[in-house]
Amino acid sequence: MVGAPVLTYLQFIGSNVQRLRARKGLTQEKMAEAADLDVRFLRRVERGSVMLRFDTFVRLAVALDVEPGVLLRRVKVAPAKPGRPRRPRPTTR
Repeated sequence: MVGAPVLTYLQFIGSNVQRLRARKGLTQEKMAEAADLDVRFLRRVERGSVMLRFDTFVRLAVALDVEPGVLLRRVKVAPAKPGRPRRPRPTTR
C-alpha cells in the first residue's frame, strides 16, 4: 500500500509535468514521444495516478529540459474534474 506522502508527490509531479509541457507548447502526444512513453501512460502521470520508476522520472525531466528536482516542487494541485474534457464548439460565421 502506498502512503499519503507518496501520493501527494505523485500529484506534484503530475501537475509540474502538465504545467511545464503546456508552457513549452507541447501536446501530450509530442511530450510522450520525446520521453519515449505511451501517451496513455503520460496522461496517468499528469493525473498523478501512476507510480513512476526512476528512469521514467528522469526521462520526463530530460524531455522537458529541466532538472529532475523541478518536477518535485510543491504546487497547488487542482482537483480533478470528472468526465471527459469538452471540445470547443466550432464557430459558424
